[in-house]
Amino acid sequence: MSRVFTFVISLGLLAGVVTHVPVQRYTTSGLDPRLNHIAVIGDSYTTGSLEGGEGPRGWTTLAWDQLAHRGVQVKADVVAEGGAGYVQRGNHGSIFGDLTSRAVKPDDSLIVFFGSRNDKDMDPAAITMMSHNALTLAQHIAPSAKLLVIAPPWVSADVPPSILNIRDILKAQARDVGAAFYDPIEDGWFFDRPDLIGGDGIHPTDAGHAYMADRLAPLIGRQLPRAL
Repeated sequence: MSRVFTFVISLGLLAGVVTHVPVQRYTTSGLDPRLNHIAVIGDSYTTGSLEGGEGPRGWTTLAWDQLAHRGVQVKADVVAEGGAGYVQRGNHGSIFGDLTSRAVKPDDSLIVFFGSRNDKDMDPAAITMMSHNALTLAQHIAPSAKLLVIAPPWVSADVPPSILNIRDILKAQARDVGAAFYDPIEDGWFFDRPDLIGGDGIHPTDAGHAYMADRLAPLIGRQLPRAL
């Protein structure tokens, strides 16, 4: 089975804001007619950082490779921006709604939203409205796609109330639009695992990205037509 990954960087304009966020485009087998088209929207937990997870060591690349080993072929557009959330603008001025308009294509089978802890200081009413807007925009662009909403993880069991509030808002919004929902906090991601988080106390290491891939690959696979 061919597991050839292609990486394409493109530039675009989003909602009147100039952005230089790269589109990471992966194809696990360009000849397989059963390709599952996936869009991923996220923050620095998806882009990777200086602490780890950049390029082929990121959780997305590792997850696609795991799926390919199980016979699930993927074509994925990953559009993520450090610092971004549903409300909080990222390093290049984008919010998740902007990233959604770039990542999602009409033939997508699955759209994944991951995060974001960057909204922790934002008004809950704004998070509610803007997350609803992003999810419904994805449904409008790709009406046949499934949606998977992944709440932001935290680096320890001492989770701030604002992060729990984001988790609860996203859970409610996912339910309202019929999306699947997953809570890394409930599953104890990164708890008592300092080796998985870098020296900045925020971003996952390469080992942390491998850890995320091990958990997210089966979760994503179960949402695809050719499920695990």
